[in-house]
Amino acid sequence: MTETVRSAEHGSTIPGLVKAAAEQFGAHEALVDGDVRMTFAALHDAVRDVARALIATGVRRGDRVCVWSPNTHHWVVAALAAHSAGAALVPLNTRYTGAEAIDILGRSRVRVLFLPDTFLGRDYLASLREAEATGAGGEPAEAGGGIPVPALPDLELVVRIPVEHERPSEPGVVAWSELVERAASTTAQEADARAAEVLPDDVADILFTSGTTGRPKGAMSSHRQAVEAAVAWAEPTEVSPADRYMIIAPFFHSFGYKAGLLVGLLRGATIVPQITFDVDAALDAIERERITILPGPPTIFETLLAHPGRAGRDLSSLRLAVAGSAMVPVALVERMRRELTFQTVLTGYGLTEAVVVTMCRADDDPQTVSGSSGCATAGFELRIAGADGSALPPGEQGEIWFRGPNVMLGYLDDERATREAIDADGWFHSGDVGRLDVRGYLTITDRIKDMLTVGGFNVYPAEVENVLARLDGVIAAAVIGVPDERMGEVPAAYLVAQEDHALDEGAVVAFCRRQLANFKVPRTVTFVEALPRNAAGKVLKSELRAQLAGTE
Repeated sequence: MTETVRSAEHGSTIPGLVKAAAEQFGAHEALVDGDVRMTFAALHDAVRDVARALIATGVRRGDRVCVWSPNTHHWVVAALAAHSAGAALVPLNTRYTGAEAIDILGRSRVRVLFLPDTFLGRDYLASLREAEATGAGGEPAEAGGGIPVPALPDLELVVRIPVEHERPSEPGVVAWSELVERAASTTAQEADARAAEVLPDDVADILFTSGTTGRPKGAMSSHRQAVEAAVAWAEPTEVSPADRYMIIAPFFHSFGYKAGLLVGLLRGATIVPQITFDVDAALDAIERERITILPGPPTIFETLLAHPGRAGRDLSSLRLAVAGSAMVPVALVERMRRELTFQTVLTGYGLTEAVVVTMCRADDDPQTVSGSSGCATAGFELRIAGADGSALPPGEQGEIWFRGPNVMLGYLDDERATREAIDADGWFHSGDVGRLDVRGYLTITDRIKDMLTVGGFNVYPAEVENVLARLDGVIAAAVIGVPDERMGEVPAAYLVAQEDHALDEGAVVAFCRRQLANFKVPRTVTFVEALPRNAAGKVLKSELRAQLAGTE
């Protein structure tokens, strides 16, 4: 029987899960990050120490703490400490520009921000201040009181994580190593009491996802929902303390955070985060750490299979792959089992607003794994809805609706968007098109929304179009997704430009790179005299796609 932290022990809160994991799996290795190796007991102590520092800073129950940093042990400790201090965690995409980040930080009223000194050569704090200087954060507040970014008056403290090198402290900005001194004024008993006050229905996290309006929306989930999402993922994958789980998905994504970090705590598995995906580093880690679980998009496994040095590696420890973010060819499933030694390959379907909705089962055949996303899990009901909302029979296509206990609480400060997403009967309208077979297995066939999935990240064209509209000389813009062998799909822009403006593709792309995360930047720019529109003036993107298909 697979060992799991018992419900009565973790109490359906993340701080309870951390405590119970330390008690149940204490001396077992919890986390491996390069030279850093932490047991579950040591992880609990480290989380408590940082929680003490947060409490000493003035973080109260219900406040928001943001972690805007790559996959290192610091992310794990900081995030779990935020929960233990009673705060809601706001994970932030490391690819966001300063302008994108400052908007989310402001709307979330974040009080403490963890960010890297630098990551891939970029100074994140400097990018916030640059965005403020150019007006991205609105009217700056008066500097003073040690506020590290005046445009964010709620932000009291920035903690620099030593990813590449440490920076000197300044008013309102401290190094990770200085948290120990800050924690001294709060006792371990006070921190434990705060953690025990967290309730299952308290907001655990606010994960921002792009919306059709072009502005990211913050999906709020409770502690109970976060823990139960981990349970839903761990059960069909049969995770145990014997597993060593390589986490390539970013922790800021629900897949890396809830289906990764929290699953490790729940089942006593050792997590091995990867700061970025590098095929040689991944092969080294699989061999050295005897990795057993490796989730990721199909491109990860295609890259591993294509690597010329793979044949000389010992990958025999691998037992489970969970492939998502794109359709998985049956031939790839078969090769993963045959050549990468995976005993089990699974697929699933989930959204930020629900995390895990469907999962395949361990005994499903390659055709089922390739052709479907599995059946309902975590107490979800599935409906394929017709135009009038009625349930369609097996085999017919319609919008995917689902309802269950793990549907998000709602969008942060956006009741209208919440009502549009979740109807009065509790059904979440996904915007995805699919069908169910007679067994209840789901196949996703299309999207109602314009959302693109670029290398596993969601991109809404409206967000990119709003940026393009601010470029001097642009009259109108439309963005569609085009197939890409490596990323699944990528954005392509169509622009109508003023005749007296000398715009070219390079200038447009350079402008977007200053405003958007790189995965949102159009890969191609096509200048047209007019965009195809219907009688109501709406751009007919289907015609743009047809035109593109006709030129290939």
